[in-house]
Amino acid sequence: MFRKRSTEGYASKLKDTEQKTLVYGEKTLMVEFKLKKGSILPRHSHPYEQTGYLISGHIILSIGETKYDVYPGDSWCILSELEHSAEIIEDAVAIEIFSPAREDYLVEVSDEEMIR
Repeated sequence: MFRKRSTEGYASKLKDTEQKTLVYGEKTLMVEFKLKKGSILPRHSHPYEQTGYLISGHIILSIGETKYDVYPGDSWCILSELEHSAEIIEDAVAIEIFSPAREDYLVEVSDEEMIR
């Protein structure tokens, strides 16, 4: 799957957070997150392995009992079922990949946006 860049298609599942599924396959799914300064991503866990990369901004990421000061260019991998949360210190953009692909994040992609 190839998807053309678009400024449309963002959804808000949490306050002050926008997300957009970029592409997905049988085993992985990639999402862009736009995170607003001052927001909190509550502590949670899920059955997906989650690998991420911070494009811009500043966040404090808690994985298990460890806190990380995350800046652009930093990356992480959160194993499945491991509790994690984030505090957004500055407006931020992150790219994350989930494996297996999260069914709750699957979206229809228009023919204009995608080339198979």
